[in-house]
Amino acid sequence: MKVFLNPGHAPNGEPDPGACNEELGLTEAGIVREIADKVEEYLTNAGVEVVGNFQCDSLDAITSVANSSGADLFVSIHCNSASVAARGTEVCVYPDSEVGHALGNCIQRQIVDSLGTVDRGLKERVPGINGLYVLNNTAMPAVLVETAFISNYDDAVKLRDRTDEFAAAIARGITDYECMTV
Repeated sequence: MKVFLNPGHAPNGEPDPGACNEELGLTEAGIVREIADKVEEYLTNAGVEVVGNFQCDSLDAITSVANSSGADLFVSIHCNSASVAARGTEVCVYPDSEVGHALGNCIQRQIVDSLGTVDRGLKERVPGINGLYVLNNTAMPAVLVETAFISNYDDAVKLRDRTDEFAAAIARGITDYECMTV
């Protein structure tokens, strides 16, 4: 199995850092870069081929590189943001993708069980309504992982202090999915 990782937003946060938590000095781009690098390490150590770990502010470039990579799965990693009360983990999936749903469930379960985040479940993103470019424009099954809310203090502290655990949970979710398909 070949996996393409996409830490969200622009490298080094320039020009787009994604969501931010100014109180803790966190940017989404920085946190998800760190998580993706660790996911790649865990997957490689588990014998899963990572064919891309690409962070870019151009969604078209991301999907083009992913589509030409030969990947079997696409995993985009993000931090959510809303009101300071919103918290938890959710995985966004394309509505008609059985593989996306299965992969998303595996990753969701691992993060929630490992880190004790609030389980916000899978969220179907429907093209033309609430679709996400990377889910709509990748040739392989894709998920977008919203690890936790960077806008919520408790979630943001987990993102800052437990990036390795987030990465390990995402990697385990991917390998759990791989075991289901063998």
